[in-house]
Amino acid sequence: MREALKEAQKAFSEDEVPVGAVIVFEGKIIARGHNQVERLSDPTAHAEMLALTSATNFLKTKWLNGATLYVTIEPCSMCAGALVLARIKNLYFGAHDPKTGACGSVTNIANHKKLNHKIKVKSGIFKEECAVLLKEFFSRKRNNK
Repeated sequence: MREALKEAQKAFSEDEVPVGAVIVFEGKIIARGHNQVERLSDPTAHAEMLALTSATNFLKTKWLNGATLYVTIEPCSMCAGALVLARIKNLYFGAHDPKTGACGSVTNIANHKKLNHKIKVKSGIFKEECAVLLKEFFSRKRNNK
C-alpha cells in the first residue's frame, strides 16, 4: 500500500484527485497507476483502470488470476466492474468512499451474487494516510475557488 500511496502523491502533485494503485503478481509489482483524468481528458483514466491495462499488457493476457490490487480508495463502479472482468483475486484498499464506493460502501460489485467472479476484499489498509491526502486535496480545491 505504501507504493500505492506514492502513486497517489504523484496524482496530487499533478493536480489530479490523489488516487494511486499497484498490482502485484507472484510477489512482484507488475503495474502502477495514478489518476490522470484531467491530464488525459478521459473520465476512465482512474488509477485502477490504468494499472489494469498496464498489468494485462505486462502479462500479455486479459485475465489477472492470482493478482492483487492495492489502491488508496475504494474503487468506483466502473473500476470494480473492470476488476471483476479482469478476475483480480484480491483487492486491498485504504479509505472507504461513501459517495461512489462499489466494494461495500454504496454497492458491492466486487462480490455481487449474480456475477461470475468474486474478489477477496480487505479495506482500511493505511486508511488514515489515504484519507488525509484526499481531504487535503479537496480542501485546497475548495479554498482556491
